Amino acid sequence: MKTDNRPWYWIPVLNFASGLPYAIIISVSVIMYKNLGINNEDIGIYTSLLYLPWVIKPLWSPFIDLYSTKRKWFLSMQLVISIAFLIVGLTIPFSNFFVISLAVFWVAAFASASNDVASDGFYMLALEKEQQSFFLGIRSTFYRLSMLTGNGLIVVIAGYLEQEYGDKQKAWSYTMIVVALIMAIITIYNFFSTPKTETTIVENKTELVPNKSFGAVFATFFQKKQIGLVLAFILLFRLGESQLLKMLTPFLIDPIAAGGMGLTTQDVGVIYGTFGVISLTVGGILGGIVISRDGLGKWMLPMILAMHLPIIGFILLSHFHPGSVVYVYLTVIAEQFGYGFGFAAFMMYLIYVADGESKTSHYSIATGFMALGMMLPGMLSGYIQEYLGYGNFFIWVFLATIPGLILSRFLIFPADFGKKSEQE
Repeated sequence: MKTDNRPWYWIPVLNFASGLPYAIIISVSVIMYKNLGINNEDIGIYTSLLYLPWVIKPLWSPFIDLYSTKRKWFLSMQLVISIAFLIVGLTIPFSNFFVISLAVFWVAAFASASNDVASDGFYMLALEKEQQSFFLGIRSTFYRLSMLTGNGLIVVIAGYLEQEYGDKQKAWSYTMIVVALIMAIITIYNFFSTPKTETTIVENKTELVPNKSFGAVFATFFQKKQIGLVLAFILLFRLGESQLLKMLTPFLIDPIAAGGMGLTTQDVGVIYGTFGVISLTVGGILGGIVISRDGLGKWMLPMILAMHLPIIGFILLSHFHPGSVVYVYLTVIAEQFGYGFGFAAFMMYLIYVADGESKTSHYSIATGFMALGMMLPGMLSGYIQEYLGYGNFFIWVFLATIPGLILSRFLIFPADFGKKSEQE
């Protein structure tokens, strides 16, 4: 039994430290390069490649399992990320900044993916299973909040500095330096707030003894029960969501004549930045609480339905285009609440899949397949939407959720997995 390590003090910030670098590297870099005069072809090719470390992170995750502690790994990686963002900020004024910044972003991307592996492993080692289920919603919520911070607040800062200085290079240089300082502060906080849980684990020789080779750690994942079904479920569970996330903002912004809702970018920011955040937070916290109370078995199906049924709202919006923005608000509120509530079940199931020896590596492999399941359909979503139009596209997205739903009914796992024990 692990002792109380005050998880409320470190879980939110540790997960914020996972989401913020991802947002900067994958999303904010696109806006930065566009504002700094890089053409769309280069932006599309090279910023898409920055996503690759998160897909292939299972290939090096066993090293994180076998050498040193998870705490040392994520603290080191967060420091590397801080330095990388600082270098990007300092080199933006250079004539060859595009090549230099891409190279540094690649380093930051690998460090960020490694930070995710170590943070996930630390979470599973530092908390009991009933605590893991309770804090799933908190983890998901703060990860999403960090994404909103990167895609919202950081971009706002850059825009303000562009107007203040009238110099886009200087503005983005200062912005990236600010991001580096934020990451450095987060790293320092995590150094003092995260418990040294693994010291006891090492002494008891229950986790970090390097008694398995790289290949053995990797291979044991594919020896788990129902592994074919498990991988199919992980890859297909987010088949609909992966396409929805790519085309949802274009749908809201495109004019009604093009099948969209005709909202301004500011409207979309307000909708997701206020009501969306509140709904996501409430849904995520509630999802963790009910799994902790009743176990995963009772809530798996209701949570999957809660996550996918709000797509019907977008089908209705795309077909009827109601004049009042209230309907958009209601649909987004339902979608964000359902995402926060339902995703807790999926993440809890991944923890079950990874459970056992080498859980950090196995969790990383599972999330790597999850990332692949998001990346490939997302790459095709634009082509599918253009071919079908928004109305039929959202119908297709809803139908794409069915395979994952069907597969979930054949998964075998303890019904009380994640349930808080009576003595707790």
